[in-house]
Amino acid sequence: MANPAIRPATYEDLLALPSNLVGEIVYGRLITHPRPAPRHARASSNLGVRIGGPFDLGDGGPGGWWILDEPELHLGEHVLVPDLAGWRRERMPRLPDVAWFECVPDWVCEVLSPPTARDDRAEKLPLYGSLGVAHAWLVDPDTRVLEAYENQQGRWLLAQTHAGDSRVSVPPFEARRMGAGGTVGGLVAT
Repeated sequence: MANPAIRPATYEDLLALPSNLVGEIVYGRLITHPRPAPRHARASSNLGVRIGGPFDLGDGGPGGWWILDEPELHLGEHVLVPDLAGWRRERMPRLPDVAWFECVPDWVCEVLSPPTARDDRAEKLPLYGSLGVAHAWLVDPDTRVLEAYENQQGRWLLAQTHAGDSRVSVPPFEARRMGAGGTVGGLVAT
């Protein structure tokens, strides 16, 4: 007997998920993972505060960005939920009136955890590049490593890697050193 054709995931599939799961649609495939564990959530929140203050709110920095936690991105057939994303206000002057974004972000950040690391690296990072995201960060709070990528014609170039207590000034937010004492350890503190 032939296997029935697998149908592409739909937004209704996302809406039907239990509240303890985060769902995304990548190349028609439904990807789910548990809500972030406390260490992951804290690392993501710390990054949002440290980047959002100077770059979104203009508090001690240049402003000019929208920085959001877990925005829902509707980009073509894909529905993605990065841990953090940012848009330059010159490209997106207003936030949308709906609960999702159809404008490709200028920057995304994925905080790696055991349930998400494989999909974040192997599925989502290449997709972000092909969609035109200019900068991507992968942050591992357990090893305290930040990898910063720059999009070069749809392909990622690893621009910087920082670990532990090294001083950081990382594109696209190089206008200000970030983290407690300007260190990666302070930036991704859990």
